[in-house]
Amino acid sequence: MKVAGFQINIVWHDRMANHDKIRRFAAKAAEEGADVFILPEMCSTGFSMDTSVTAEPIVGPTPTLFRDIARETGMTIVGGFALARAKGRPQNVSLAVDREGHDLALYAKIHQIAILDEHKHYDPGSKPVVFSLDGTAAACFVCYDLRFPEIFRAVVDKCAMIMVIASWPASRQSHWDVLLKARAIESQCYVVGVNRTGPGGGLQFTGGSAVIDPLGNILAHGGKHEGLVIADIDPVKVAETRSTMPFLKDRIPDLALRS
Repeated sequence: MKVAGFQINIVWHDRMANHDKIRRFAAKAAEEGADVFILPEMCSTGFSMDTSVTAEPIVGPTPTLFRDIARETGMTIVGGFALARAKGRPQNVSLAVDREGHDLALYAKIHQIAILDEHKHYDPGSKPVVFSLDGTAAACFVCYDLRFPEIFRAVVDKCAMIMVIASWPASRQSHWDVLLKARAIESQCYVVGVNRTGPGGGLQFTGGSAVIDPLGNILAHGGKHEGLVIADIDPVKVAETRSTMPFLKDRIPDLALRS
């Protein structure tokens, strides 16, 4: 399975401009033979606390774009937007759409970054979501979730690939780089991190999107500029790694509860 992450320079609060970019790069990814096209957190607006701009319903323009692109290109689409809800505040979500344009999975970001006041504008999700990508079990987390290994542990026994879509700022770029590799190594699965680049909301973003194998090897890296990050995923390698180095079997999940 070939995955393509789009490290987009998001135009702040300009849904139309970002949708145009997404369409163009989705076409390029399809030409490269990608099976899965992955977009960053809140890819159509930027990671903004202005929910009057970001929030849209499940039938809104961004999820509709994902479905349209999936049908037009035959790729599975995974990306982020802010989901408006009838009750409660919006949620920062990732949506996976299959090749026919049908929704596969909707995950609401669980960990909210208090230093940026995310918790004051968005409601958190409550549980991870595992779904199938052409027979490969996968999950998609959102940005700040990367700092919390326990959420990866919650799905690791079911997943061969975990995606992280993000708006991870340049000031903490070194953390992103290390944590992506750490999560791949400790989970013994593929980790695909897709971050944005460029300026937005008073912050600077320097990408670093990457596809990392179950041994922690970087298969593809996006650098600092807008563009595609493409690599092949082989679920068999996950099984082989876990068989030859069965570290996950040595976990003690209830260690914190022992006295």
